[in-house]
Amino acid sequence: MLEEILLYVIIGFVAQMVDGAIGMAYGLTATSVLLSIGVSPATASASVHAAETFTTGASGLSHWRQGNIRRDLVMRLAVPGVLGAMVGAYLLSDVEGRYIRPAISIYLIILGGVILYRAIRPRPPAAPQKNVTFLGLIGGFLDAIGGGGWGPMVASTLIGRGDVPRVAIGSTCAAEFFVTFAASVVFFFTLGFDLWRVILGLVIGGVIAAPFAAMITRKLPDRPLMMIVGVVIMLLSLRNLVKDAVWLLGA
Repeated sequence: MLEEILLYVIIGFVAQMVDGAIGMAYGLTATSVLLSIGVSPATASASVHAAETFTTGASGLSHWRQGNIRRDLVMRLAVPGVLGAMVGAYLLSDVEGRYIRPAISIYLIILGGVILYRAIRPRPPAAPQKNVTFLGLIGGFLDAIGGGGWGPMVASTLIGRGDVPRVAIGSTCAAEFFVTFAASVVFFFTLGFDLWRVILGLVIGGVIAAPFAAMITRKLPDRPLMMIVGVVIMLLSLRNLVKDAVWLLGA
């Protein structure tokens, strides 16, 4: 049993280092591993969101201490994100997330290219905070129903339109705590949590990694960080697009 928990600690540490540093991919990383060992999509998403309640709390606190967040932006993302997450978690048992992820993957591939372009070109002044409510709503819904997506959807959109990368990432991570908590509550009443070893391991690994990830975000210059975000978005989205296309063609 100890060896099993240590495996999930390692998975949680790696996933949180990626998520905390670039604002995305915790759910994608952890969920992919759980699915590969035979865990059902709904149970995997429930377990990851339960763990993320703790890891995103630690990550949000770490980013706050590093000065990487804007409180008004966090709340404008968190409130609609909670609503979207609750709806998505409730519908997960009836809607297959792979039917909607291909369109999102295409959007993110394009957005990753935009971010890379802006990393090369001089960054314009931050755009007015328009449509943040809708962004939070969609991000929360996709995160719950697809086993991940809050970071790629929210952080990348904010960066892509000109927001300061470290602030966009930090604020996204802080708002994600409220989103994952809401999804976890719904999952608890609809599915229950039986994989306590998975949850415990992911929590321990993620909490240990959170301060280091926030420090990386604080120290890394804006342009390299934007390049990393853009490349990660494109690679993850391309992988998901190919995977979902094969699944849809075989369905």
